Amino acid sequence: MNIEIKNGRVIDPKNAVDRLTSLFVVDGKIAGLDAAPAGFSADQTIDADGQVVCPGFIDLGARLNSIEAELAAAVAGGVTCVVVPPDADPPLDEPELADRLVHRGGEIGKARVLPLGALTLGLKGERLAELAGLKKAGCIAFSQANKPVVDTEALLRAMEYAATFGFAIWLQAQDYWLSRNGIAHAGEVSSRLGLAGIPVAAETIAIATIVQLVRDSGCRVHLTRLSSAAGVALVKGAIDEGLPLSFDIGVHHLLLTENDIGFFNPHARFNPPLRAQSDRLALSAAAASGLAAICSDHTPVAADDKLLPFGEARPGASGLELLLPLTLKWAETLKLSLPQALARITSAPAAVLGLSSGQLAIGAAADICIFDPGANWLLTPQSLRSRGKNSPWMGYMMCGEVRTTLVGGRVVYQA
Repeated sequence: MNIEIKNGRVIDPKNAVDRLTSLFVVDGKIAGLDAAPAGFSADQTIDADGQVVCPGFIDLGARLNSIEAELAAAVAGGVTCVVVPPDADPPLDEPELADRLVHRGGEIGKARVLPLGALTLGLKGERLAELAGLKKAGCIAFSQANKPVVDTEALLRAMEYAATFGFAIWLQAQDYWLSRNGIAHAGEVSSRLGLAGIPVAAETIAIATIVQLVRDSGCRVHLTRLSSAAGVALVKGAIDEGLPLSFDIGVHHLLLTENDIGFFNPHARFNPPLRAQSDRLALSAAAASGLAAICSDHTPVAADDKLLPFGEARPGASGLELLLPLTLKWAETLKLSLPQALARITSAPAAVLGLSSGQLAIGAAADICIFDPGANWLLTPQSLRSRGKNSPWMGYMMCGEVRTTLVGGRVVYQA
């Protein structure tokens, strides 16, 4: 189908495009910017007057507890590509399971699904999973999700094996022994509330170990959802050293701190935990500078699992439909431009994945989000398509609303 998107503010951070113009789509790809390609005749015209036309968002961390509902939530939030952690039920430790997930995602025909294969069988941190088979089945990298590899030798061997075949490994930097009993940041708030703490050292010790193993193995490692200023400093030093490391930050950690736990609000329980204001500021600076990508860390949780005391509630919040408005909210606090904000959820995650997506260059896949940057909407359980209605922002006004989402040149969502 040939589509013309006219009158919109086209923003393509990767290619430094930001102007009022028209975009043309032919056979699922970007075919023209400003001027229509020769012989173009539109089958559909989308008037984007007063709206932003940008690459579809790429989310580096989204759990799909109900794949149909969560992929519908993704495109409603302008997310055209989701990276799925392997801690499903059962874990994605067999090629058949990964293949089934990719195939089902294709059948649904909403956002693209990029699974992370389990690094070890059953995510138990012991024996390696069938990495080569998982790669052939569509896994883009390998991860333990938030499950530890307690045996450092086993992690080194896994990284050596991955490096041999050019596979990337994604790890959450959290020392098992320092975090196993904790439920909140080890600081003033957790002490006052009587909550068991997870110290920043749980992150920095894990990072120091991973960095040394990267030096020894040469393995490409992506660290997911960093939470502390000290952690950012360590990873920045390793990147400056030339090591093949990257990292992302959950969008909630850019806006919230330990103080938002309030009086034991279970919707503010995250893994890793919300940390101090100084940590939030350092994370913000890292994202603003382009050092890190931003992800939603989408974790849909059943209502019953949040209607529990803080220490028993499941960590996480729904984020797919909030990735855009929360990123815009974060950017506003730092007075960042719209292209700078959008880069963190388009071209930056594409670079982490080594993909050519996240842009609107001629010939690129027509994964496009069209949104109204000034539209306000109230976040309620009814406004979320995700099965998870859990968010610390429930009842707040959000600014920035997706109007249309295209994946591969197909309109998959229209408000």
